[in-house]
Amino acid sequence: MKKYIYISKIIALTLFSGMILYSCKPQSKKVTSLDTNKNPDKSTIQMVSNVKHPEWSKNLSIYEVNLRQYTKSGTFRDFEEHLPRLKKLGVGILWLMPIHPIGEKNRKGSLGSYYSIKDYYGVNPEFGTIEDFKHLVTKIHDLGMYVIIDWVANHTAWDNLMIREHPEWYTVDIDGNFRSPVDDWSDVVDLNFNNNKLQSYMMDAMKFWVQTTDIDGFRCDVAGMVPTEFWDKVRVQLDSFKLVFLLAEWEDPLLHENAFDMTYAWEIHRTFNKLAKGEQYLQSLDVIIENDQKDYPENTYRMLFTTNHDENTWNGTAIDRFGDGLDVFTVLTYTLPGMPLIYSGQEAGLSKQLAFFDKDDILWQQHPAADQYRELNQLKYNNPALWNGEFGGAYTRVINSMDNVVLSFFRKKDKDTILVMANLSPNPVNFNMKLFFPNGEFTDIDSGEKVTFNKIDQFQLPPWGYRIFEYLD
Repeated sequence: MKKYIYISKIIALTLFSGMILYSCKPQSKKVTSLDTNKNPDKSTIQMVSNVKHPEWSKNLSIYEVNLRQYTKSGTFRDFEEHLPRLKKLGVGILWLMPIHPIGEKNRKGSLGSYYSIKDYYGVNPEFGTIEDFKHLVTKIHDLGMYVIIDWVANHTAWDNLMIREHPEWYTVDIDGNFRSPVDDWSDVVDLNFNNNKLQSYMMDAMKFWVQTTDIDGFRCDVAGMVPTEFWDKVRVQLDSFKLVFLLAEWEDPLLHENAFDMTYAWEIHRTFNKLAKGEQYLQSLDVIIENDQKDYPENTYRMLFTTNHDENTWNGTAIDRFGDGLDVFTVLTYTLPGMPLIYSGQEAGLSKQLAFFDKDDILWQQHPAADQYRELNQLKYNNPALWNGEFGGAYTRVINSMDNVVLSFFRKKDKDTILVMANLSPNPVNFNMKLFFPNGEFTDIDSGEKVTFNKIDQFQLPPWGYRIFEYLD
């Protein structure tokens, strides 16, 4: 049986790269498109999620920490100095890339990959000690923020002690040799989750970090390459003593049924990239958003982003990929249903691809992006219409006369409402639309202008321009 696990994981990774996997159970949920020719009460069917989110996660954003590149030293202690700045930026959840010792056998580059785990119970000495990490967690909590760490369950370093002490926990090929999960991942070796003792070991290790250091959860690397049943059991174990937050690096509604709070919105991200390059029409994004709303449980979180460590390193910076459109796509990560991600350095205008296996410091500088993130984080935190999952408002597409390039929509929770108009093109646009909004005065969050929408019919936006209007009861 073990000899064929490798093949199944390759198939899973291929599916991960190119399509959404899904398995659904019925539950009703409203998905609306505001058009005089459409029924705004049209319902659709989707699966149920039994996951209970931590209450504190309902209106937060998430920030990915690339610790190695964050400071000159790359240590926990020096990173602590940035916490007040991140708090002021409005960051809610800090996700630290793997903090464990990195394997030396088959290492890539001078420092190796974060994701080549040599010891699940240890701390990378380049970052500091476990006591340093505990101190960091305490500081984060003292500032009213939360912290999750990256967990690499699918594979280990070639020199992890497990490979010598428990070779039966690893996948082998048809010749009985240990294998990497993917050929290009030559610095790691694949684990075989058909082994129940491996599952118990991995669950105990995850419990250790929550109980010993008081972290608030995990970001689970290539989660779809590990059996969903394992994650389901992990969730039960962890929640038995602390309600945690779990993020899956994968895109599959089934992961939300019993295990994960949040998954990556990869399809939306890839469509953002194509729209920015003029390679796709806006209607393709409409279809993906509608399918996302139908396929995923109503109370799930989807992570929206313009970049992350993989995108930055392998596909170019957000500035490279989005150009002059970066600001408007950033706005969409905050206003479409989901939780927005900021990657290390984006608030400083990160303009280089950070090396993955070597030291490559982030250049910290004052940049307008920080003001945009601060404003958007505050908006998300304060307006329930933009909150996460079932805590937030439903998404309603508003039909306009330039629907080929202008995305207009609103989200509403009780009487609190956000209206967004986004020009996803390099040309100025003039357009009109019919609005079905409660009477009242809205505020343009950038200009402070007061607007009553039932008296307005014509709108203009510059290239890659946007406007966000807020109504608070």
